[in-house]
Amino acid sequence: MKNWKPLSWVALLLAGGSLAAFTHPTSGFKNTRFAGRPPVQRPMPDVPPRVGDLAPDIALPNPEGKVLKLSSLRGKVVLLDFWASWCGPCRQENPVTVAAYQKYKDRGFTVFSVSLDRNKKSWLKAIQADQLAWEGHVSDLQFWNSAAAARYRIEAIPATFLIDPNGKVIARDLRGPDLEKALRKVLAAK
Repeated sequence: MKNWKPLSWVALLLAGGSLAAFTHPTSGFKNTRFAGRPPVQRPMPDVPPRVGDLAPDIALPNPEGKVLKLSSLRGKVVLLDFWASWCGPCRQENPVTVAAYQKYKDRGFTVFSVSLDRNKKSWLKAIQADQLAWEGHVSDLQFWNSAAAARYRIEAIPATFLIDPNGKVIARDLRGPDLEKALRKVLAAK
């Protein structure tokens, strides 16, 4: 701890960090939770939205620059998907999301994808390559400093929130067959 500078403590706490989860770069330890990312500069809530909470609204530009709002999708079941073109696990999960979208889009399901990219060209190339056919693609191209990521307290991706037609979070971090199972259940009740 002798390598800590007084301002490091202040910056860490302002960034929403925890002293137990972060070590200063000069300490010789590599932190995997924050590795390669600058500390988030926006105020973050104490906890991410929980199941049963109303999903906080997101308003970000799509690839054409038009601002899209998550709340505009009320009345549909929405998978809010935080991802990035450079994220291997995100790209591996994309075929599952595409299959679910294709299967359930006519039954009131859609996807709202929030990219944590910082390079627009890479983001658009990944949308095309992975055949992400839904219209809800947004990003502020701010990497880990994304306003939406801060609002949802995203610290790792992929991260997903399944949102019901009333805007409430009904599940989190669904992967593979768990997404399909949850969609069958919620859309059968609709």
